[in-house]
Amino acid sequence: MGPTAADSGFDVAVWFLDRAIADGEYLQPQKMQRLLFLAQAYYGVARHGEKLMPVTFVAGSDGPFEPTLYRMFERGRPAIETRMLDEHVVHVLDSVWRQFGPHSIDHLNKLIARHPPYMDALAIALNCEITFESMIAFYGTQGLKRRQSQGGPEAIRAPAPTAEQALRPRTLRNHDGKPVSVRG
Repeated sequence: MGPTAADSGFDVAVWFLDRAIADGEYLQPQKMQRLLFLAQAYYGVARHGEKLMPVTFVAGSDGPFEPTLYRMFERGRPAIETRMLDEHVVHVLDSVWRQFGPHSIDHLNKLIARHPPYMDALAIALNCEITFESMIAFYGTQGLKRRQSQGGPEAIRAPAPTAEQALRPRTLRNHDGKPVSVRG
């Protein structure tokens, strides 16, 4: 596995906290964990298997969480220095925030609790690791097509938005100054 896009999960977590503050919202620690989980998954799909941050998610009783980040942020924002994130990382984080940020923690918990990466890890044991590969397989479009075509037990589980649905296109300008939409 190659390098991660962010040096640490702290940089991404602080980005979500700052975004919530900018939008006049309080970001609960549990909700931040779900957003971090979704950001890791959708970044991996959008960037063809690259990891957003060097973290490990586990299946907790309420949903997926990253133990180190949860401990650091459960009492509020710690006094840590963060690094700037690249534009393509911010684009994915912004897309995840726009898609899932408006939802309550209860809604996100219910949604993700029915997704196979979480369900499969929880079926093994509480606090079992949720593999990055299972996240990419489920949240990627190939996983979605496979689930729809099989119609088996996975079809009963809650669908997740595809990367194309969750990640908004970026608007760039061509040589004439006209706006064009770009994904990724």
